[in-house]
Amino acid sequence: MGIVLGPLELIDGRCLVGDSRHPGGSWVEFRTQGLHRHVPDAEGELIPWARIMLGIGVIVGRGYPAKGGKFTMLGLLGGLPGLKGRGGGHLDMTLRHPYEDWSVRFDRHAHWYRLFDVTLLEELLRQTVAAGEAHRLADADWLGRVVVRLTALKPWPKGQTLEGAVAQARQTEGASAG
Repeated sequence: MGIVLGPLELIDGRCLVGDSRHPGGSWVEFRTQGLHRHVPDAEGELIPWARIMLGIGVIVGRGYPAKGGKFTMLGLLGGLPGLKGRGGGHLDMTLRHPYEDWSVRFDRHAHWYRLFDVTLLEELLRQTVAAGEAHRLADADWLGRVVVRLTALKPWPKGQTLEGAVAQARQTEGASAG
């Protein structure tokens, strides 16, 4: 297994969201040209980085959780042993030219995603897009270094905010402030 943060996985120089090794599955790849959706038995779809506005939301489970959470009820249970199927999740974003809300589905990995990791990932995606640096998400070396810095913060340092920790990790690795 490569570097992992929730559903984000960096393997062999590729930045992936979802289980790319699941036969017949769906996943998202961060490519130099943009966000590429892989779907079974289809060519997929590429969304250029410049079209993504505001950030990228990360939801684990089908549908949308109550009260703005990150997991639906089945999303919370999806990684537990003995539960039939693993389920999935989706990345939500607003696109420009034309303006539209867009959601891309991914299949989840066999392991459980920690709420903390999913929240860190979403904040990293939000800040990187807001800074106009969405293209950096396709740079596996840069993204890997940022993720390693974030995962090294456990247990969480007292007095540090999630937003501040992500901003510091991004700046340390050469990103502008978001």
